[in-house]
Amino acid sequence: MNVVRSVADVRAAVSNARARGEVIGFVPTMGFLHQGHLSLVDVARQHGATFIVVSIFVNPTQFGPHEDFASYPRNEDGDIALLESRSVELLFAPPPTEVYPDGFATTVHVAGVSEPLEGARRPGHFDGVATVVLKLFGMVNPDLAVFGRKDAQQCAVISRMTVDLNLSVRLVFGETVREGDGLAMSSRNAYLSAEERRIAPVLHRALQQGAAMVHAPGSDSESIEDAMHTVLSETGAALDYIELVDPVTFARPEDLRRDLLLVGAIRLGATRLIDNILVSSTVPSAQLLKATSAIVGIDIADHDTGVPT
Repeated sequence: MNVVRSVADVRAAVSNARARGEVIGFVPTMGFLHQGHLSLVDVARQHGATFIVVSIFVNPTQFGPHEDFASYPRNEDGDIALLESRSVELLFAPPPTEVYPDGFATTVHVAGVSEPLEGARRPGHFDGVATVVLKLFGMVNPDLAVFGRKDAQQCAVISRMTVDLNLSVRLVFGETVREGDGLAMSSRNAYLSAEERRIAPVLHRALQQGAAMVHAPGSDSESIEDAMHTVLSETGAALDYIELVDPVTFARPEDLRRDLLLVGAIRLGATRLIDNILVSSTVPSAQLLKATSAIVGIDIADHDTGVPT
């Protein structure tokens, strides 16, 4: 695997690969990789990529002033070993000055979908995400890019930006990879103490409870959210939010006879965890994924969703 750190070098490597007829797949990450990230590499291959570029860049503009940018876990040597185990062709690991040179003054804002939930609780977060993703697309110029659905609102923001700005990249969303007890894999799981790690799967259990109730006669948003709150209240987890939203706009749905996303965020000590489940009251989950992808013009990776049907 080749490792490059400058925009000029990543562009040259991709240009040479494309001249050979390769299909360029791109997996942007912040490093400290785990099996969830590696599954996105596999998804890129499954969707036709023959030359994979993975970026590792802990993006300072998506962290708030009191968040964990300085302490975010980093392990480039370990990341390189994992990527080599998946035969990744190119690692792009730029320093901050390469991404944000002196005088940088442009920010991308995606209105609407970026504003509730994560956007309301982390002001400026999605501006930082949209800006760095657009920049990385410009640097790598991929044919397709793969993101994980664990960060569902991020996926919706990037989808909206890609459509609105007429970007040529094809988006593919890989399903969330979970530990055996249901906890969504995340680099931040490394922060959890042993006791916090024991409690952490409660967020997924609460979302599962809500997803099961969507199909029950007489259910409404309030009763479903109350039930999810009850599951969380049985532990020491501090609730940030747990709600039903539209999976494309992240607005609150008017009724349950449509595609739904159950989303939640909790805090365990100093660690914040997020998760989601996509579900519909009328359509089997596999069909729902395809229908949702058609709305925003993206591909959904063909993985088990764990959504009850």
